[in-house]
Amino acid sequence: MDINIFSNSAQFMALVFGLVEFLKKLGLKGNALTIASMALGVVAGVVYQVAKIYPQAGQWISVGAFGLAVGLAASGLYDFANARWPKK
Repeated sequence: MDINIFSNSAQFMALVFGLVEFLKKLGLKGNALTIASMALGVVAGVVYQVAKIYPQAGQWISVGAFGLAVGLAASGLYDFANARWPKK
């Protein structure tokens, strides 16, 4: 039974968007950010296709993608709360 939550390309695209936003927060900009976003998109596309071809690998890819998504959400939540929480 496959419970792959990253089952379509739109979810991988959302992950790439999140990773690009994370790179922006780290200070990457201009052509370097454009190149990094292209590279992330290509890698995500290849990984997505590999997951479809090899179901066993797809399970591990799903685990990794889920971990990235949770990490990105956690970093975004920290920034969101830090910007809005009253300073002591």
